[in-house]
Amino acid sequence: MKKTILFDRHKELNAKIFEFAGYMMPISYTSVNEEHIHVRNSLGIFDVSHMGEFEISGINSTEFIQRLCSNDISKIEVGRAQYNCIINESGGIIDDLIVYRLETKKYLLVVNASNILKDWQWIVDKNKKFNCSITNLSDDISLLAIQGPQAELFCQNFSSDSLLELKNYSFIIGEFAGCEDIIISKTGYTGSGGYEIYIPNNKALKIWDALFSNKEYDLKPIGLAARDTLRIEMGYCLYGNDINEKTSPLEANLRWITKVKTNFIGSNTIKAEIQKGLKRKLIGFKMLEKSIPRNGYEIYSLEKKIIGKVTSGTFSPILKIGIGLAYIDNEYLEEKIIYIKIRENLVKAEIFRPPFI
Repeated sequence: MKKTILFDRHKELNAKIFEFAGYMMPISYTSVNEEHIHVRNSLGIFDVSHMGEFEISGINSTEFIQRLCSNDISKIEVGRAQYNCIINESGGIIDDLIVYRLETKKYLLVVNASNILKDWQWIVDKNKKFNCSITNLSDDISLLAIQGPQAELFCQNFSSDSLLELKNYSFIIGEFAGCEDIIISKTGYTGSGGYEIYIPNNKALKIWDALFSNKEYDLKPIGLAARDTLRIEMGYCLYGNDINEKTSPLEANLRWITKVKTNFIGSNTIKAEIQKGLKRKLIGFKMLEKSIPRNGYEIYSLEKKIIGKVTSGTFSPILKIGIGLAYIDNEYLEEKIIYIKIRENLVKAEIFRPPFI
């Protein structure tokens, strides 16, 4: 198992460490509920250095990335980022990712940790016609997500650049906590605002320690378990649960990042899907009875017919109820009430359009 540069810091903080995507990662430090609520109300920091980063440059880099990705790459200005999917020929999602435009012909692709090798092989194979320079920086970069309503004011203390003027999905490369050439991005996976900080490994410990030396703010380390409950409250997809290579972006409510006119790989399949219509779609739901839905639970209609399956589920620390995401048959999308099979009981839930809060 790999370890992030900050592994010893997590051990010092008595984090519960488990394997995730080939890394030994902090799952929690105290309790999931406590960490979740702290991010929603205050300020938390996540070590997400297990994520993958690929740098792509060259005269044909824009055309190449446009061929790879579902969104319209031409719309990204230098200094901006864009949520995206890589699609296979069958119209399924190889991965969801963020594309940063570092320079006119230089991009950074940030991919899911569990898909680094798969994505890398796919990208290298598709590059043969474009002859771009591709570098896998995944083992060289540490990534910190500083999230919560206090994150912007907190982070401004560590930079001479005007971070408060950054718009969502924009970034700068500047000084942070005494270190130069740091990517400071106004992105995140919690729905509570904040930044993601891309750091060369040799500067990660210095920045981590500097952040915790500021005692004016109640910064707390947050594990991956609370990161999951936070993203479910926002209705954000998790690769491997809510989306995969057999999932169409249209099914996953990702049509807004699926620009078929750009003719990315798989776009013809998706064009046909648009014409033919969908068989299922991703929905959100709230439990109406006391219970917690989990991945894999079956969903039933009022007539007790199986109509779908839960892909993500949790107890919402904010709403104090069970919530989740699920795929259900298209003909039942207008239903208000569904039933989740939990153990041997059918438990009532209502379809609800995320975000939940």
